[in-house]
Amino acid sequence: MLPSLVSIIVTTKNEEKNIANCLLSITEQTHPYLEIIVVDNNSFDNTREIALKFTDKIFIKGPERSAQRNYGMINIAQGKYVMFLDADMILGPKAVETCVSMVESGLWVALHIPEFVLGKSYFSQVRRFERSFYNGTVIDGARFFKKSVFEEVGGFDETMSGPEDWDIDKKLKNIGPIGLLPLITEYPKATTWKLARLIIESGVNPNGKWNSIFHNESEFKLVEYLSKKKYYSASIDRYAKKWGRNDPDIRKQMSIGYRFFGVFLERYKWKRFILNPYLVFGVYFLRFLVGLQFLKRNLL
Repeated sequence: MLPSLVSIIVTTKNEEKNIANCLLSITEQTHPYLEIIVVDNNSFDNTREIALKFTDKIFIKGPERSAQRNYGMINIAQGKYVMFLDADMILGPKAVETCVSMVESGLWVALHIPEFVLGKSYFSQVRRFERSFYNGTVIDGARFFKKSVFEEVGGFDETMSGPEDWDIDKKLKNIGPIGLLPLITEYPKATTWKLARLIIESGVNPNGKWNSIFHNESEFKLVEYLSKKKYYSASIDRYAKKWGRNDPDIRKQMSIGYRFFGVFLERYKWKRFILNPYLVFGVYFLRFLVGLQFLKRNLL
């Protein structure tokens, strides 16, 4: 009996610097039965030409990432399971195999996958530290799905750009639970993984993270970070109205108390938080700037 086919959708727009590493990481998966689909939003660089070295399933779709993801995951994908990646992400070699194993246990309809932000600068370290507290929380978003369930909920809401990841989690929870993929500590071919050197040179030791996602955001740039946060917060009011501001998940997602304190302190995570004051300072500096931007948007 053949293993289940997994369709991996990569959304792109002018990603010639990142797309090769992303697609290489997919070809390096231990799960043997994969379909690689690239959905490009009219790139004018060499993104598509580079992608052709890895797959002939390249499609043009816009205007936003939600539409790209839906097109690839619903209209094109042939797999029993679907997952999506951004082009600046690198998939640990055991990620797909462990996702399939976990979902086929019958308990989960979708999975959150642990994510590690790459980079050696201070704020890259801060972002990596901050992101590690979000795994499996309401601030996280599922990336691996049973295709039938993804279709049942109608995919991503294409009227949103940013909170669509939270929105689809809300829809999925009406059908079944979302799991968090536990990290795999062993990988026999660790020394020959083609992307290990890149990960290490980007400030992260891949050992014990073989089924995670490495997010190659490049070295942190504050203006770009705030601009991205501003852009992706534009749909937040539509999302809150859709589900109601009294929804327990939305109360956490919109709450200063949870976003500034709760997510870092719950489930005994506070121990790691208070032991890293050097990074905690950076977390709250960025949280403060994002909060100011949010207040400014609502006051203007």
